[in-house]
Amino acid sequence: MSHDHGELHLDQGEARRARRILLAITLPLLIGTLVGMAVLWPRGDTPVGSQPNPVDGPNFAVATVVEVTGEVGEEIRAELQDGSGDVVPVQVAPEIMAGGIDPGDEIRVFFTASAMGSGSPYVFVDFVRNVPLVLLAVVYALLVLAVARWRGLMAIGGLLLSLAVVVVFLVPALMSGGPPLPVTLVGASAMMFVAVYLAHGVSIRTTTALLGTFVGLAVTTLLAGWSTNAAELSGGSTDASIMLNTMLPGVGLRELLLCGIVIAGLGALNDVTITQASAVWELHAASPTTSRARVFARAMRIGRDHIASTVYTLAFAYVGTALPTLMIVMLYDRSLSSTLTAGEIAEEVVRTLVSSIGLVLAIPATTALAAVLVRTAPGKHQESVKAGSPPETSNP
Repeated sequence: MSHDHGELHLDQGEARRARRILLAITLPLLIGTLVGMAVLWPRGDTPVGSQPNPVDGPNFAVATVVEVTGEVGEEIRAELQDGSGDVVPVQVAPEIMAGGIDPGDEIRVFFTASAMGSGSPYVFVDFVRNVPLVLLAVVYALLVLAVARWRGLMAIGGLLLSLAVVVVFLVPALMSGGPPLPVTLVGASAMMFVAVYLAHGVSIRTTTALLGTFVGLAVTTLLAGWSTNAAELSGGSTDASIMLNTMLPGVGLRELLLCGIVIAGLGALNDVTITQASAVWELHAASPTTSRARVFARAMRIGRDHIASTVYTLAFAYVGTALPTLMIVMLYDRSLSSTLTAGEIAEEVVRTLVSSIGLVLAIPATTALAAVLVRTAPGKHQESVKAGSPPETSNP
């Protein structure tokens, strides 16, 4: 019994020391994030909303497709939703027709008087997608709540607040000419604090995962900075980048590419660190007397599987995103090495490799930290000692 009380006293002492150490590391990161947001916050007028809505105005209208005629210059007929009930012919681009447009679809059209003499004055602009997107979001939220319950609700809240950081701070600051890398790192840090603690609660385990995420974030940032310069990536390989350079000439495209690489890997990075921390805690709960080295070794077996699956998950995600670009590049008769090093593809290759390296290094770092700290966190072992019952034992 005296041994049990001594063990309990040791655990409580270790817990207090662990909390002080974690606080000493985490608190400066939090303060630095808040100070960084205050210093880098965009002030005055920003370019956000400075351009008129490209699909709004007196010449734009919403209509419902009533017939697909297929006639050149009047491919469909649609009923205007302006109260007039008029059914008008609408010009539709060949690629839209090939993709599929059916009676009942809601579309946005543009009226141009200059085309009245040569064809239909109404031109297809885009589909109206409000209903299916809202429905998909509702189904997603309901499924998350049904499966994850309260934690799922908090995770959704963390996601919304993280997106708010992007919309309210990160993007406006970048558009206003703020230093891209500091803005991105501060924004990423704020997103992680909000998402991790809101979804998983404040605990030694969660803080361990958060610190592991910061390790991966630091590695990703350093590698992204080196690789974008070493590989001479311009960041201007897409139409969106070229348009952005025209509308915001003060924003560096290479710096934006670097920021995009950092942000893109953030979600997967947090996923693996949370998983590894949870794995260590569960292994310790199943066998409280197992040594830290053995817990680390067992958790790393899980980590290796996670590394393997996450690496190809990232690769598949980037291939899916860049598939049209990949197809265009492969139309040309050139070697595989020449294809992979082309500017459009090289950006995705660098993005995949940098994010994967950050993930690979974050897993052992998080696992090691968790293995050291797991004995200091309250759990079933400590509770059994408090109650005077013998702790659970198992073969190491």
